[in-house]
Amino acid sequence: MSGRGWLPALLLLAFGSASAAGPVASARVAFDRDGITETRTDGLADIAAQRAVTADDPVRVASVSKLVVAIGVLRLVEAGRLDLDADVSDALGWTLRHPQWPDAPITLRLLLSHRSGLTDGAGYWQVPLGEELAPLLDDPRAWDAQHPPGDFFRYANLNFPLVAAVMERATGERFDLLMDRLVLAPLDIAGCYNWDACDPATAARAVVLYDGERKPVRDDHHGAKPACNVIPAADGDCDLALWRAGANGATFSPQGGLRISANGLTKVGRLLLGEGEVDGVRLLSPDSVRMLLEPVWTSAPGNGVGHEEDTGDGQARAFFCRYGLATQTLATPLPQCGDDPFGDGVARAGHAGDAYGLKSGLWIDRAAGSGVAYFATGVDSGQGGGHSAFSAVEEQLARGTMPLQAPRADRD
Repeated sequence: MSGRGWLPALLLLAFGSASAAGPVASARVAFDRDGITETRTDGLADIAAQRAVTADDPVRVASVSKLVVAIGVLRLVEAGRLDLDADVSDALGWTLRHPQWPDAPITLRLLLSHRSGLTDGAGYWQVPLGEELAPLLDDPRAWDAQHPPGDFFRYANLNFPLVAAVMERATGERFDLLMDRLVLAPLDIAGCYNWDACDPATAARAVVLYDGERKPVRDDHHGAKPACNVIPAADGDCDLALWRAGANGATFSPQGGLRISANGLTKVGRLLLGEGEVDGVRLLSPDSVRMLLEPVWTSAPGNGVGHEEDTGDGQARAFFCRYGLATQTLATPLPQCGDDPFGDGVARAGHAGDAYGLKSGLWIDRAAGSGVAYFATGVDSGQGGGHSAFSAVEEQLARGTMPLQAPRADRD
């Protein structure tokens, strides 16, 4: 189904009230190695403009951004610019060490797999333009006081600004432009980390993020490219000439700030299904893709925290049970695990996203050669799932059972 041909009166009926049921917008694209097999979109990318969402509209996909960062990292590894198992202190130009375990090196492999000993307790995105990330690591709350770097899994967004800083120092390139060169442009994806690297036409199609009460919380820039795309300097200056390679890897939000369409996510999924090649373009070797997707951590009693601590505390079953290099593996057959939104026991790989009222996911079934990319906005954070630690909306999107918000004028 497409999202074309909605009657304005029906749109107003469906979304004119803050108490309207269901997401504001949703998109779900199923695919296989050869291309898209089904597209379904529903709702409004922008309530104020009454603009229907399409599968080509860019949306802030939250933590699915991390998976795309890992593809960029592995491209640099293949080029000999980075080493997954080297001490990142050498690349950063300053010493990154857990204060209680100063002899334990922290590597890109540990950062990408959330086994670095870092937490989000001291923050991870609030460092202003022109300032440095390193002083944040002096705060004891930035570190897990009970577990050294190595084996314990604790999901922390802070890992990815450090990954971005390493990438910038290795190349001398600004992170958002580097990710465009390494991943987005070769795949012909109109996307960007934050908005600066996107053209005005792409920015004009932005999907507004709404909270569960239909209030805009991100990317409500009224069809224009936002004037400031990053956390401004302390004096309000937003001149990106203040950027310095590796000083503040949080500037372009590597942990969650990728704006990409559902169709763009599909291209990433097909790249992984194609073992590093899609539509005649090869970005990674098959060995790199297998390394990206293969779990390096599996849940066991006492070896990790099974949820993101700022969003998932209190879940009865674990959301994270197997994790690779910025990739989750679903349907872990362990009693403590609730990581199967599809409900079919299939071990799909990919990543979920959750921020600012958005839920997103990119999942591939390597054995079947198929996958799905989806997102929904305006999701009430209290809508728990029926059979997993994922939300009810994510379960519906995963399985393709999301109900339509209103009757459509077209039924193609």
